[in-house]
Amino acid sequence: MPIKQIMTQGKVPVKIYTDDADPKAIAQLLNVAQLPFIHSHVAAMPDVHVGIGATIGSVIPTKGAIIPAAVGVDIGCGVVATRLSLKADELPDNLRLVRQLIEAAVPVGFDMHTEGHGAPASTVRALSGGLDRIIRKHPGLLKMQRNVEITWARQIGTLGGGNHFIELCLDENQDVWVMLHSGSRGIGNIIGRYFIELARKDMGQHLANLPDRDLAYLQEGAKHFDDYVEAVHWAQDYAMTNRREMMRLILDVLARCLPPFVATKEAVNCHHNYVSVEHHFGEDLFITRKGAIRAGLGELGIIPGSMGAKSYIVRGKGEPDSFCSCAHGAGRRMSRGQAKKKFDPQDLIAQTAGVECRKDPGVIDEIPGAYKDIDEVMANQSDLVEVVHTLKQVVCVKG
Repeated sequence: MPIKQIMTQGKVPVKIYTDDADPKAIAQLLNVAQLPFIHSHVAAMPDVHVGIGATIGSVIPTKGAIIPAAVGVDIGCGVVATRLSLKADELPDNLRLVRQLIEAAVPVGFDMHTEGHGAPASTVRALSGGLDRIIRKHPGLLKMQRNVEITWARQIGTLGGGNHFIELCLDENQDVWVMLHSGSRGIGNIIGRYFIELARKDMGQHLANLPDRDLAYLQEGAKHFDDYVEAVHWAQDYAMTNRREMMRLILDVLARCLPPFVATKEAVNCHHNYVSVEHHFGEDLFITRKGAIRAGLGELGIIPGSMGAKSYIVRGKGEPDSFCSCAHGAGRRMSRGQAKKKFDPQDLIAQTAGVECRKDPGVIDEIPGAYKDIDEVMANQSDLVEVVHTLKQVVCVKG
């Protein structure tokens, strides 16, 4: 579907690919559109919903400045999916043991690997030099988390909590896929929070002129701009590595409990909370995708639904008005608190029927009913992507 709404109250237009946008989300989009360094327009994807400062499901093109809170604190959060040479009928009838083995191999929630049991030493070394440079310039990062120097390395190959997940899925051909969603863990969180606060301090009295203090920005050429760019790209690399290491651990587990297989194809390992330099509308810009993935012409991407819904492997159409972007998932319809009030474990059991997953009160905030209809989201972005594979989970591990 084409653009559904165009808002013109800001300095630049806001182009929205859905009619289902909460008024608070629209207000946030218009706040961003007031900023003086936005180029051309702001794009809002079909899964758009309220975030902190900037709207989740938005694509923000900036020239000469970056908004750290728009990139967010789960820097580099994204999804990776791999197809296996297994068919549905080769899976065991009861998948509980598969889920338990994955949970034993990949720490979830606040857990992390013990010393020597996480990522290979070579992987840690490849990341450590960049982090050391960042911390030398910004030692305050060390005060934001206990044992930062140890924790970041032990969290490589860990899931985290919230909406992060590991899934076994079946596609339309009954092929088995492994898909997981995670980001830059604790170290990305403290880098994000540190530079959000630094942006506020650097703006000083000018902060009061912003429509929202969470839109504090760092200008190119200013004191901390280059340091933020270095740190955010390091965190994005860390997130990519984290997903890759988790996939390695999961495939090792599956090799022990399923018939012999090979990983036939990695669809993509894609960020959906990140910033990159791209060329659009005649300019080199910083493109911040906050809850959106890149969907350049022919590029593969992953759009997961909720823990009881379908997910999609897609191919981008390179639509210019979306800045070659599309939705990153179903998008929340209600907050976590609202979901916990509205639903109970029986609702969760009903809405995740046929999925081997936790069905206890601890994951009710992730119930499918708290999310938008993924099929409607996909219909609203038919101009942005084409569907390559449709996946349905049979196992879901949550933090």
